[in-house]
Amino acid sequence: MLKPKMRWSVKEVDQVKSKAFAEEVGTSPLAASLLLGRGITDVHDAKAFLFDEETELHDPYLLKDMDKAIHRIQQAKEQEEPVLVFGDYDADGVSSTSVMLTALRDFGVTADYYIPNRFTEGYGPNEPAFRHAKEQGFGLIITVDTGISGVHEASVAKEIGIDLIITDHHEPGPELPDALAIIHPNHPDGSYPFKYLAGVGVAFKVAQALYGHVPEHLLDLAAIGTIADLVPLNGENRLLAKKGIRALRQSERAGIVALCKQTGTEQSSINEETVGFMIGPRINAAGRLDDAGPAAELMLTEDAEEALMLAEEIDAMNKERQTIVNEMAKEAIDIVTRDYPPEDYPVIIVGKEGWNPGVVGIVASRLTDMFYRPAIVLGFDSEKGIAKGSARSIKGFDLFKSLSTCRDILPHFGGHPMAAGMTLSIQDVDELRARMVKIANETLTEEDFTPIVQIDGEASVNDISVQSIEALQKLAPFGMNNPKPLFVIRDAQIASMKKIGANQTHLKAAFEQDGKTIDSVGFGMGDYADQIAKTAQVSVVGELSINEWNNMRRPQMMLRDMKVDECQLFDMRGGKSHLHWFKDVPEPKRALSFEKTADPSIVWLQSEEEAAEVEIDHQNVVLLNLPENELFMKALFAGKEPARVYAHFRTEESHFFSAMPTREQFKWYYGFLLKKGVFDIKQHGELLAKKQRWPYESIRFMSKVFFELGFVKLNDGKIEVQKDADKRDLSESPAYVRKQTQFDLEQKLVYSSYRELKAILDGWMQEPVHIGRNK
Repeated sequence: MLKPKMRWSVKEVDQVKSKAFAEEVGTSPLAASLLLGRGITDVHDAKAFLFDEETELHDPYLLKDMDKAIHRIQQAKEQEEPVLVFGDYDADGVSSTSVMLTALRDFGVTADYYIPNRFTEGYGPNEPAFRHAKEQGFGLIITVDTGISGVHEASVAKEIGIDLIITDHHEPGPELPDALAIIHPNHPDGSYPFKYLAGVGVAFKVAQALYGHVPEHLLDLAAIGTIADLVPLNGENRLLAKKGIRALRQSERAGIVALCKQTGTEQSSINEETVGFMIGPRINAAGRLDDAGPAAELMLTEDAEEALMLAEEIDAMNKERQTIVNEMAKEAIDIVTRDYPPEDYPVIIVGKEGWNPGVVGIVASRLTDMFYRPAIVLGFDSEKGIAKGSARSIKGFDLFKSLSTCRDILPHFGGHPMAAGMTLSIQDVDELRARMVKIANETLTEEDFTPIVQIDGEASVNDISVQSIEALQKLAPFGMNNPKPLFVIRDAQIASMKKIGANQTHLKAAFEQDGKTIDSVGFGMGDYADQIAKTAQVSVVGELSINEWNNMRRPQMMLRDMKVDECQLFDMRGGKSHLHWFKDVPEPKRALSFEKTADPSIVWLQSEEEAAEVEIDHQNVVLLNLPENELFMKALFAGKEPARVYAHFRTEESHFFSAMPTREQFKWYYGFLLKKGVFDIKQHGELLAKKQRWPYESIRFMSKVFFELGFVKLNDGKIEVQKDADKRDLSESPAYVRKQTQFDLEQKLVYSSYRELKAILDGWMQEPVHIGRNK
């Protein structure tokens, strides 16, 4: 057996319905099953999802307070009043800032932007920044991707005579700020058709209202924030991301062109992964390490040379960020394993003086991925006595809801069910830990701590082709609520499997069903090559993709998880001593011997009763040597379910190769002795063996059998025939029976083929239980 690392949740889809739906929609059955599994059951909706048919963005004026906001911006334009865009320092915030600022300037408004410094000002609007804006002559502030929790800051703005328009998408708290307008897709008093826009999506809706049409030239920026902020990629977000990716591929924006050059990215091949793993992290890096200004300027500049300089600067910041993250993650993991073991702490909360608060979210994600626990990582500032941090969660644990119960010790926090940011007193960290652990213990079960993987359906190797995968790719862009599809292939044969990579940490395999194979790659899964027996039937989960090499296009699976439901046999016969490989057998393991050994970790089985009693269910069993007879093995395995069996069957003396004399050989040797009367085996035995072309051991063995049967007497190496001896069968000789038994057992267990031995093992496990614990 091989247990999966995750819980597999496979969506059930009617294959007959799927085929009919595929014909109606005009796609492959595999893609049709995916659409049905994701709740898209209407043909019109499916065509719109795949082909963008009759799909348009919603009217921006459906957003509550949009009319108020546009009216106030119009007033600022007419009165030549400067407007300040107050942004955030992540990719969504920078994109939102760029969209809003561009739209305002195009509209004819004198506008500038301000993004707070993460380290000196923290997240969101702050009173000093608002007061400074007033001193600079700004009478209108528009927040983007922030502001919904700024109750105090809104009151300050009102007090000093600044009109405040809040555009945000974060979870609204119990009290809304007292602002001129709050444009939020999930406004408590609103009824906007799509409630999951990113911050840049909300800014884009304001721009759409200002222009009076969809601003196509801002779609590239809208895609960056939408994808990077991990909002659900369905509904209006999907349209923004899909059209935005097309715009990115053709964008002449100096910052986008420069980033692609700096990173060696083919601009025409940009997709959601390019945004998520190349563009987004670099924009984020500026605000994580210092000031987000360079990232915003990169998105806004029209100067190609300046853009290249800025792209180089934020690329260097990103490399520095990676180094810092790796060092902090190592420290955090050490703290968790030493002080807060996951088996005792269902929520991980760690902090340290000097940890960079700009990357704590990334480290929290690392901890969540590694330990599969909700994680909060905090950077301590002992001079100010505060801790700033970020949190990441797992399925089943609502971070925002849980943290909301701790508002009395969280003066600043905000976020979503799966992610949050916060500031609190260092003195309250232990109290926060205690409360969160209590909430987790009350809401999570043991099963919740095993990652769950949502699988879109089953596929056979015959279902998978370049054409069917191309049809699946029509569902892109993939992201939150529209993840890359995962499929399971069940009970496949292993055509090939090997470790690859410089450190042999990756896996390359091919799986076969009904004569067809599919190539597969598993990054970081190299150890599976040692954990799966060559004849095992394997079920695998992965993403389907097209491998292009030397102008050849072949389907392949990128592996995510694997399992084997049957007991696996690993053939270690005839190889090195178990001392060379036993340490690599995974736990739980048990080594069994049928001979006495000095090693206390090896179980010595002296009887069938002991063999029946030994516990081997779900364990990896190592059989070091051969028992006296097969009954030991039947008693050991009957009615039990070991995970794996490592068959070593070391023998000090091979009965198979010493050969079992035939009855004809016994007959000839007895006739020879009758003629001789007396035969000196010490002096002439080897000569006789050589003449007959027998092993000398056969002469000695037959002589012993004749002695046990009373046919001969032995006296100082001389054999004398007893002519009056009774007739007896060879099977009445204990030596003959022992050798015959060992000979047969060796032939069956040591010199059988792998498949023959596997069949024998399966047969033992199916044996009825006669003795021992299950009698």
